[in-house]
Order: sequence, then structure tokens, then C-alpha cells
Amino acid sequence: MVETDAGVGSGFSNEAYKEVGAELVATPKEIFKRADMVMHVKEIQFGEYALLREGQIVFTYLHLAADPEQTAALQASKCVAIAYETVQTADKRLPLLQPMSEVAGRMAIQEGARFLEMSQGGNGVLLGGVPGVAPAKVVILGGGVVGTNAAKIACGMGADVTVLDMNLDRLRYLDDIMPANCKVIMSNPYVIQEEIKQADLVIGAVLVAGAKAPKLVTKEMIAKMKKGAVMVDVAIDQGGCFETSRPTTHQDPVFTIEGVIQYCVANMPGAVARTSTLALTNATLPYALAIADKGWKKALEEDKALALGLNVVGGEIVFAPVKEALGLV
Repeated sequence: MVETDAGVGSGFSNEAYKEVGAELVATPKEIFKRADMVMHVKEIQFGEYALLREGQIVFTYLHLAADPEQTAALQASKCVAIAYETVQTADKRLPLLQPMSEVAGRMAIQEGARFLEMSQGGNGVLLGGVPGVAPAKVVILGGGVVGTNAAKIACGMGADVTVLDMNLDRLRYLDDIMPANCKVIMSNPYVIQEEIKQADLVIGAVLVAGAKAPKLVTKEMIAKMKKGAVMVDVAIDQGGCFETSRPTTHQDPVFTIEGVIQYCVANMPGAVARTSTLALTNATLPYALAIADKGWKKALEEDKALALGLNVVGGEIVFAPVKEALGLV
């Protein structure tokens, strides 16, 4: 079953679903009433809380560590809540978070460059500069998937890029693969403070799987930054990594703190829905088919990575980082 017009925003018509045998359903209410498994992209929405049923499988991004209200609703329903973002392989990859992290990391530079324009309130610096004029200084907090993709785009545009991370092995890897206009530095509070003072664009790209993002940049640090600089907090879905961050929307994406523009759009990939839909489906479909074909218990027993996606079942929170983030341990 597919909700009518669910794919239109991504360029997929109702007819395209019909042609491959899908049943179009008018409302989410009917889907929740009839479906054994519901697949979302975003979290379960407030108006859907009452539609959840005991034993019903919900397979989507949940981000529960920063959302006690949704967590309580999932517990009350006694559904089986499996989160894309906490599925984790033995080598610590997050295969269902990775495609959206790739999109968000690349978008972070694109959006940051836009808001550096003076018409948007920025300081008027061109990311790549021109001959005779220095490029923008871009500081990226975190060298994971988001940070690496942000660095690729920023370097490609000719910016002066610095990536900060606490993992020395990761820094060595980035040092090997990144071009000469990318520096890698071990992160600590002092280094963060000194680097962002000179930055035109700061990207918050930190992640603790399933847990709230650490607050790496304080309001006091922001007050010492250049006026008209831009900060993009990609970690906003997990609470944000800047002290002053609060969720914004694609329609109203920024606000200003101490003369610095902050972009904190939740679900950044939604702005490029076609690309994001295809990238996410490539990653999620094999797991969804395993759950549908085998049932959730057997699918999780056979796949340890998928088992780590289980966040709530039978009214209990079973993913430890969520419990810790919500103060329930």
C-alpha cells in the first residue's frame, strides 16, 4: 500500500506505483489500520501517534534521543520500532544513515555558500575566492560521512578547508585522500574555539549513533566569530552540536546569533527529494524485504546489524543510548 501522492514530491506519480501492482490508499489512517509494517522517511508525526498498533512494525528514521514525546508514544502503542539510523554493521558503518549523511554533507556546503552571499545576510565571501583574493575558510567539525562529503565539495569549490576530529586514524585516512587545500587537525575545545574564530563557514557534522549530539560550540565561542559568518548544523536531528541551535525549516531556514547566521534545517535531504529518495531506497530496501519475508524477529536474529536498529518493542526502550539520552538509566 502507498499513500496517494506520497511519491509526487520526489517525481514518482501515482500511476507509476499502480503499474507495478501497488494499491493506492487515500490517508495515513487507513495505512496504519491495515499495514503490518509501516515505512516512513521522517519520524512518526504527532497526528499519527494514536494510529500505531500493538505489534505493528515501524521502520523509519526515529531520532528518539532528542524526542521524548515520540518515544513515549511508541512505548504506549507497544509497536515494534526499528530505526534506520541505529542499524550498524560490525565495522561500525551506519548503512541506512549513510546515504542521507552523504546528501546532507554535500548540501551543507551548497547552503552555506548561499548564505554567505550579502543578499542573504552573509559576509560576502566567495567560497573559492578568485585569483588574487583568498578563498573562504571552512571549518568542519567531524570527519565521518557528513564531514567527508562536506569536505569533498568545499575542496572542489576551492575553499580553505579544515576538518577537526578526535579519531587519529580517521584523520590519517582523510589526510591521505583529501586534496592539498584540506587540513586535518585533532579536535579539542581550544582548537575548535581558535579555528572557528577565523571561519567564514562552520559545518557541524558530529554523530554519536542513536544518542544526542554533543554541544561542541558554545554561545561564547560564537560571539568571537566573524560577523556574517555562517554555521550549518547537520546534527540538528540529534539535538544539534551548537549550543544555540534550534530546528528550522526549508521555508525559514536561518536565524542570527551574535551576528552569525545559523542554518539548522531538520531533514536537509528533503530539499533534493528525488536524489534522496533513490539513495535511501537503495539502502533500505534489502532490510525491508528481509523483515517482510521473515518477520521482524527472525530477520533481526539473522542480521546483527539490523538487530541494532530495534529501539522500542512491547512498550520498552531496548536501545541503550536512547535510554541514556532520555535520562532513563
